[in-house]
Amino acid sequence: MYDATDDPYCYEGTSVLKNRLGLQSQDQLTEFEHAISSQRAEEPLPAGNLDQRHYCALHRHLYQDVYDWAGELRTVRTSKGGSMFCYPENIAAQLAKLFRDLAAAKQFTELDSDGFARAAAHFLAELNAIHPFREGNGRTQLTFLKLIATAAGHSMEFGRLDAPAMLQAMIASFSGDEEPLARLIRQLI
Repeated sequence: MYDATDDPYCYEGTSVLKNRLGLQSQDQLTEFEHAISSQRAEEPLPAGNLDQRHYCALHRHLYQDVYDWAGELRTVRTSKGGSMFCYPENIAAQLAKLFRDLAAAKQFTELDSDGFARAAAHFLAELNAIHPFREGNGRTQLTFLKLIATAAGHSMEFGRLDAPAMLQAMIASFSGDEEPLARLIRQLI
């Protein structure tokens, strides 16, 4: 569960995000969000240049049925497990820098699988620390990773993904240790 202060995204007096169905039970919202974003992930994904605009369009695609603000950068400060994500006033600039770096690295298209895993781990670690959306960051990150991998000529088998290990690797990367994340990415290639 995320922590946010004065959260206009939530129904008053709750931590349940306002949603298109008006669900005010966190369990129901979680179930709906997972089902619909999984369904949307199986559809043709938005085309783009693997840039910030493409990333936001991807989030919009995955969550358009759940949240009115799908694809829009968050406007509140938020944290998880005591770790503060990028302040909203810095999100746009940090995303722009991250995606400029991705473009300068030619979206990792010139890297072998080991180099790709290390570069992708760093990219994901940075993207996760920015946490540009109020909700749906993890699924959007993994879906975007798949797009980057495909463009770079690396097939990824997400069916083999160990979700708890991925969560631990993302937490480690937030603290600066990207090796567990790189190792997990290598295992998916």
